[in-house]
Amino acid sequence: MDSLDILTNAEHIIPYFQAVYSADEQTVIGYEILGRIKVDQKVESMGPFFLDDSVPEEYKIEMDDLVLKKALEKVLENQENVLLFVNRDADLLMIDQGESFLSLLKEFQGKGLKLNRVVLEMTEHTFKGDFTRLQHMLTYLRTYGIKLSIENAGQESSNLDRIGKLSPEILKIGLQPLITTSPDQAYHNVLHSISLLARKIGATILYEDIEVDFQLQYAWKTGGRYFQGFYLSRPNPEFLEQNVLKEKLAAEFHHFIQREKRKIETFQRAAADFSQRIQSLMAKNKKLSGQYDNLIKELAEDLSDCSFRIYICNEDGFQQTGNIFKLENGWVTQPEYYMKNWSWRPYFLENIIRMRTNKKGYFSDLYRDIETGETIRTFSFPIDEHLYLFIDLPYTYLYEQEGML
Repeated sequence: MDSLDILTNAEHIIPYFQAVYSADEQTVIGYEILGRIKVDQKVESMGPFFLDDSVPEEYKIEMDDLVLKKALEKVLENQENVLLFVNRDADLLMIDQGESFLSLLKEFQGKGLKLNRVVLEMTEHTFKGDFTRLQHMLTYLRTYGIKLSIENAGQESSNLDRIGKLSPEILKIGLQPLITTSPDQAYHNVLHSISLLARKIGATILYEDIEVDFQLQYAWKTGGRYFQGFYLSRPNPEFLEQNVLKEKLAAEFHHFIQREKRKIETFQRAAADFSQRIQSLMAKNKKLSGQYDNLIKELAEDLSDCSFRIYICNEDGFQQTGNIFKLENGWVTQPEYYMKNWSWRPYFLENIIRMRTNKKGYFSDLYRDIETGETIRTFSFPIDEHLYLFIDLPYTYLYEQEGML
């Protein structure tokens, strides 16, 4: 629909509501307010209107306010006690420092709307103005109880530092890439970084664009508390019954939990089997105690089927051997790695303490190797109270082992 058609048919604008569900209660906890317009018995999205750069800013603000006003009227009429996610372009909001937006909310506050139910949604990386002024404006709005949600977190040029400074209550992440492409480990690493940021700043993760069951499982598994998408429910001009999907979500979560338990049990069995293999090899090569470079050479021959790098570190992370590294034509020694220090790596010292305390080996999480760029795991094993063996396992091996990916 042409933008001019929307302006001349403003009386036909209808607010639609897309439900947001919670993982903890499996109920509808809120709605995102969306603009729709009905012309000739056909309902169309107003999204293209708001994305059209040729439309003057004042017209976009006018239509934004009209959609919100109609939505709030319906909310109060139905006495819905839910969160209301309101999309706003940050640059448009800054034109008057958010005053017109706040005035509209205050008008409905006088009619019974609680402002702590309003969640202001905006995209951080598209903002072109002064970031400090934006911070001040958002801080002011939040004194009224209004919450902040950053949309499209992790996409395009999202700046985690700026997101951290805004300290939103909600980070909204789209899962469309899980369907449209086959994202590599880097995509999952970005989402992992965002989940860590959310935890640090006390934000809740809302996953949107959930269109199939495996996306819901991914959202559940990676720390999502709120979910939204066509798989759950489509935008609707009416509100849904709060428990409409409670039984379905509870059943799906039970299925996810059972599957995850089986995966964890399989991984633990694999870890125990591998640990037993290393213990046997260490006993076999007991005569090489103290001859650590010779020890890793012997181990390499026995572990040629599953490893590409082996070395030994002390409890402070300094290598007490070089590396022995597997190439296409066999193993080579890399003496230049002697006394390299790896204590700076995340969880390195924590794992050292775990091994020293529990007297057993551990697999690392999946991570990308700095030198090869390959997704790997490292198995670490205590030789004694001061020395620890590290065995790097390539992706090809992990792929062949059940539960290792």
